[in-house]
Amino acid sequence: MTVTRFAPSPTGRLHLGHAYSALFAEAAAKEQGGDFLLRIEDIDATRCRAEFTEGIINDLSWLGIQWSAEVVCQSGRLDCYSAALEKLSNEGLLYPCFCTRRDIAMEIAAAGGAPHHQEEVVYPGICRRLPEELRLERMATGEAYALRLDSAKALERAGGLHWSDLVLGEQAVSMAKFGDVVLARKDIANSYHLAVCVDDAAQGVTLVTRGEDLLEVTHIHRLLQHLLDLPVPKWHHHRLLRDEEGRRLAKRQNGLTLSAIRESGTGAEEVRRELGF
Repeated sequence: MTVTRFAPSPTGRLHLGHAYSALFAEAAAKEQGGDFLLRIEDIDATRCRAEFTEGIINDLSWLGIQWSAEVVCQSGRLDCYSAALEKLSNEGLLYPCFCTRRDIAMEIAAAGGAPHHQEEVVYPGICRRLPEELRLERMATGEAYALRLDSAKALERAGGLHWSDLVLGEQAVSMAKFGDVVLARKDIANSYHLAVCVDDAAQGVTLVTRGEDLLEVTHIHRLLQHLLDLPVPKWHHHRLLRDEEGRRLAKRQNGLTLSAIRESGTGAEEVRRELGF
């Protein structure tokens, strides 16, 4: 049976792009007589708000979207993510990273690189090279650190991995664009990458539908699924809705939020029809 999900973060009100993604996932499940689930990805306590969670549920209900089970909130599943981190740590796949963003930028600059945007920076492995004794000493002093995945070691252990997109077909896993990704840090105990893999497995998700902007991070997720012995879904990365200038819709564009559209008098059926549903 096909099981899909919509998993927004409650950091603002939903916009038309979210509506398209939710309707896309719901339709994919219904076409196969399956289940559509709603999950609230609220592990970032610095940005997530309860009122936005309530807004998400209200907006989706207004659109006529129905989910097949109780809404799951990531904030109630922190123990599950900690257990996954512990498994990776016990297998020697994590290491503490004490670097600040400035440290990383300086190391890359010294090596001849010139990062233009933070998201383009691949961590150069500064702390991966630290002796274990020094790591323990710095941790013992209370120095802040993040936990990074040793991607080279993880890929070597995993061997050749692939993942399947319903449109793009089979994709070979590569971590070249990401390096040693952060899986936990001081202010957020678990990363999006770790939590989403653990939750998809726990909820029995068989088809992950999401925007094409998340296509590349599927490489990370497929690797984590292997390392954590989790079932592997299929993926379908759909197009993004864009404004008149070609920019993808964002939460900061308040005029396009579902609440604003609803308050303008536009009906849910009109919104669904305009989005192709």
